[in-house]
Amino acid sequence: MSNFSHINEQNQPKMVNVSDKKITKRVAIAKATMFLGSEIIGHFNNNELITKKGPVFQTAIIAGIQAVKKTSDIIPMCHPLLINGVDIDINITDNEHIEVFCKVTIEGKTGVEMEALTGASATCLTIYDMCKAISQKMVIKEIQLIEKTGGKSDIKNG
Repeated sequence: MSNFSHINEQNQPKMVNVSDKKITKRVAIAKATMFLGSEIIGHFNNNELITKKGPVFQTAIIAGIQAVKKTSDIIPMCHPLLINGVDIDINITDNEHIEVFCKVTIEGKTGVEMEALTGASATCLTIYDMCKAISQKMVIKEIQLIEKTGGKSDIKNG
């Protein structure tokens, strides 16, 4: 009846049953780009900005990792997962922008795309929260899945 995996025959929401799937290594990488502006970037020293709330990038990375682990609590149809690893990298790309990469790895029956996207999002939101006293002109521009491996299909978008 539906092409959506999260809708049953009665057109009601459901969580996909993954019990018959094989356990495989699954990796997803999400990328977020964010405009901070030169006013904020100018405050950074050695790729870090220490504020009254703490070190911005270090705190944002911890928030991103926490978000990955809590994805199933905020995205209704996501399965709770035993995460094997999370790597978050934040790069200042020019005098106004940063890129955030969130890589999530598991050995499981379902993918970790939503976890990687959630981790990248929370990292950017934390940076916004920690830097808003300097400027509220920040813009989280784009969050995208750039790679997924394991499971039925592999994807490489960037």
